Amino acid sequence: MHRRLFPRALALLALVATAATAGASGATAESPTPATTQLRATIDTILADTRLGGAQASVVVVDTGTGQTLYDRNGDRRLIPASNTKLLTSTAALALLSPGHRFTTDVRTTGKRRAGLLSGNLYLRGGGDPTMLAADYDALAAQVAADGVRVVTGNLIADDTRYDRTRLGPDWTWDDEPYYYAAQVSALSVAPDTDYDAGTVIVHAAPAGRVGAPAVVSTTPPTGYVRIDNRAETVAEGETSISIEREHGGNTIVVTGQIAVGDEPASDWVTVWEPTGYAADVFRAALHRHGVRVLGRTVLGQPTPEAAHPVARHDSMSLGELMTPFLKLSNNGHAEVLTKEMGRMLSGSGTWSAGLTAISEYVADTGMDTGALRQRDGSGLSRRNLVPAAEFVDLLAAVRAEPWFATWYAALPIAGQPERFVGGTLRSRMAGTPAAGNVHAKTGSLTGVSGLSGYVTSADGHLLAFSILLNNYLTASVKALEDQIAVALAGYREGATTTARMAPPAVPEAPRTPEGLECSWVKPTTC
Repeated sequence: MHRRLFPRALALLALVATAATAGASGATAESPTPATTQLRATIDTILADTRLGGAQASVVVVDTGTGQTLYDRNGDRRLIPASNTKLLTSTAALALLSPGHRFTTDVRTTGKRRAGLLSGNLYLRGGGDPTMLAADYDALAAQVAADGVRVVTGNLIADDTRYDRTRLGPDWTWDDEPYYYAAQVSALSVAPDTDYDAGTVIVHAAPAGRVGAPAVVSTTPPTGYVRIDNRAETVAEGETSISIEREHGGNTIVVTGQIAVGDEPASDWVTVWEPTGYAADVFRAALHRHGVRVLGRTVLGQPTPEAAHPVARHDSMSLGELMTPFLKLSNNGHAEVLTKEMGRMLSGSGTWSAGLTAISEYVADTGMDTGALRQRDGSGLSRRNLVPAAEFVDLLAAVRAEPWFATWYAALPIAGQPERFVGGTLRSRMAGTPAAGNVHAKTGSLTGVSGLSGYVTSADGHLLAFSILLNNYLTASVKALEDQIAVALAGYREGATTTARMAPPAVPEAPRTPEGLECSWVKPTTC
């Protein structure tokens, strides 16, 4: 892989090349144009908002065509980026794995066949696919049955050895562990729906037919892998207040509260403890439905013998296609699987450390100064991730030259676009402004941490790369301030002649979500 010029070096070359004509417009590094002066004053006003009192901000804006820095406030200051971290992970994955990369889940055996009897073990081998649904395991089971297998005398072996057995990311906080955005990572897992939150189950609580009866609790997909402790009650009237929580260290899910007769079911996405066993349970049930009996027990974590021959196979969607649910919905599980997959493919080790090394090497090749940042996971859940805004902008500027850029750019959330798999985490933000349908950017949220990094096309057609990182604020949200900056960039016109300070542009109120959570992390999602 060739090493590119650093984007800052490219910016210097661009400025030198235009120096002869800069005097006519007043555009030099020391003497910005009137329009740039006005833009800087406007962003300064936005960042002076009392909601950022005592907080830290790192904001950089660069014209990707000329390399000119239009704004820089603490651009080299390392701040927690939250899910903006996914910009590093996603670009590295496309570059190192390729947009056509697919995950394979297959069924193999070393057993001898006689009529419908398979004498030996059946191996379910995971390839890391974070999009495996119960329907996909059912299709695998149908293939096994179609191959003529009716009875397996041995065990069902769930092989998750493509990746290591470290299930939770470095530095993740203990109280996130039951929630679906912090699901355990395994090479063999199940997603309950087409948001593809692998390692989770959806728990539904519906009212019973009579007052005083327990709520009716079910799961998607149906599985005996989790145990339901149902303490919820059906009441005649009143507000539904159902709580669904998994106990630490196991798969007992406690359902409490009340639900009124006639109310719609309450649902929540809950992580499972040890997703490999969850996948094996779903697959074993599917085999039973298709008339295949496994006489032995289910065994987790043993490797498939090299001599095993294939019985069934499922290939995932391509990595290019996966970018849409990954980035639009800020899917943390996808980020961590891709991190381990890069480690496995490049060094033979499906670990966080190997994957993070691969990401670091790639982003260094784009021109990021990896000595100025720290990445501890693929998703941004870790609070030990530290990245300056200037380094994000360097990456954003550089990847425009990649052959897969159009795919990646389209997969970023798009401001003000209400369709969930178009607007993503920006679908309810900046609607009705010049930024709507224009800003393509990655959001990021943790308690006291917010970020927005991506692209906006200015009023005169220049593609601007920007990064806004805000840390250590005490207010509930600073999303509106990010939106004001993005809208100001969308209205920026280099040829403007006024230098008057503009008031921060008006933006719609940002969607209300629990503190520190992405819009898409709140389900069922309304933002």
